[in-house]
Amino acid sequence: MKDRTILHCDMNSFYCSVELLEHPELRDKPTAVCGDPEGRHGIILAKNEAAKKYGIKTAETVWQAKRKCPDLNFLPPHHDKYHHYYQLINAIYQQYTDLVEPFSVDESWLDVTGSRRLFGSGVEIADEIRARVKRELGLTLSAGVSFNKIFAKMGSEYKKPDATTLISRENYRDLLWPLPVGEMFFVGFATAEKLKGVGIKTIGELANADRASLQKLLGKQGPVLIDYAAGRDESPVALFSQRDQIKSVGNGITFRRDLTSESDILTALTGLSDTVAGRLRKHQLKCGGVKVDIRDPQFNDVSRQRQIEVPTNLATEIKQEALAIIRSFWPAGKPIRQITVTAINLCGENDDEQLSFFGTGGTLLGGAGAGEKQESASRESVERTMDEIRAKFGKSAIQFGQVIDNDIGLDV
Repeated sequence: MKDRTILHCDMNSFYCSVELLEHPELRDKPTAVCGDPEGRHGIILAKNEAAKKYGIKTAETVWQAKRKCPDLNFLPPHHDKYHHYYQLINAIYQQYTDLVEPFSVDESWLDVTGSRRLFGSGVEIADEIRARVKRELGLTLSAGVSFNKIFAKMGSEYKKPDATTLISRENYRDLLWPLPVGEMFFVGFATAEKLKGVGIKTIGELANADRASLQKLLGKQGPVLIDYAAGRDESPVALFSQRDQIKSVGNGITFRRDLTSESDILTALTGLSDTVAGRLRKHQLKCGGVKVDIRDPQFNDVSRQRQIEVPTNLATEIKQEALAIIRSFWPAGKPIRQITVTAINLCGENDDEQLSFFGTGGTLLGGAGAGEKQESASRESVERTMDEIRAKFGKSAIQFGQVIDNDIGLDV
C-alpha cells in the first residue's frame, strides 16, 4: 500500500494577521489582539512576530505583556472576520482536493494523494498554496507534509512562519524523535510530566516505550501515543462537506458524593458546561436550548429544558441557563447524585440569527444592549483562547477556577 500525502496548513498568527490587514502601519510593530486592554485581567489572544520577540505569549494577561513590552499595541478581536477568512482560505484548499478537514478556524488537513498528478508533489502543492494565500489574501501559513495526519501537524509546527516542512519515512526519526516529549501532538503538560516521571523525555523514547507499562500509566491513551510517535497513524482526512448531523451535545457525571449546596451545583455546572461548549465550538455549532437531567440518590430521574433567545456556544452562558433551570424546579438542599447538561436545538455558529418581535435578547424589540454584546464578545474571546491552549497543551493546561481542586469527581 502506497503512502498517502497529507498536508497540514496552519495560519501564522491568524487573529493578529487578519487584524493587521486593516492596520498596515502596525505590521512591523509589536502588536497583540486582546479582549480588554484596559482591564488588568484581560488576556492576550494572539500576537505578531514583532511581539513574539519580546516573549509575549498567548493567554498571558495584558499587564504581564505590557511589562515585557511597554510599547505593545493592542487591537480588539473580530471573530466574524476570522470566520470570513476561514471560508476564503478553505476555498483555496478545495481547489486542490475535496479531502479538506478543518481542525480549527486557522488549521486544516488536506489529503492530496490523488492530486499529485495534476499539481506535483506534496511539497510543491504546499508551496503553491502558501504563495496563493499570501498573494490573494495577504496572509501567511506554515505547512507540514507527511504520510499521516499526526506528522503533518507536527511538520507545520516545526518551522514558522511561512514555511513548508517535509516529515517523511526517511527523516522523521532524525527530525522528531530528538524533540522533548511535550512537543508530541496530543501530549499536554500533565501527560508530559507523567511521562518524564517514568524516564520518557523525548518523542523517540515514547515511540519505543513498553505498551503495557504506558497503558497502566495513561490508560488507553498510552498505546495510542506510542503509535503516533512511531508514525502509525492511519486516521483519514474527511471530506470538507462531510459534516455529521449532530442533534445534541451533552455531558454528565455521577458525583463522588451527593451535591446539596448551590456552590456544589455551580462547580458541577461549570465543568459540565465547559465540556459541552468546547464540543460545540469544535463542530462550529451553537445551541438554541439547554436541557438538564438530574438523578437523586434514590435513582429518580427528572428532566427539564428551556429555549434561549440568542444561540450560544459559551460555557458561561450555558452554565447560567442550566442553573436557572435547576433553580426553577429543584428544591434547595435536596441531594443530587448525577447531573447531565445537554445543548439542544443546534445551529451553525455563523447562521443568521433569527430575530423575534416579542423577545428581549437579540431581538427587534428591546434588543440586547451594546454593553451586553461587548461582554459576550469578551467571554467568547476568553473561551476560544482556552480552546487553543488546550489543543496545544491538553485539557488540563487551563481551567475555570471554580473546578480546580474540586472534590465531586470532575476530571481536571
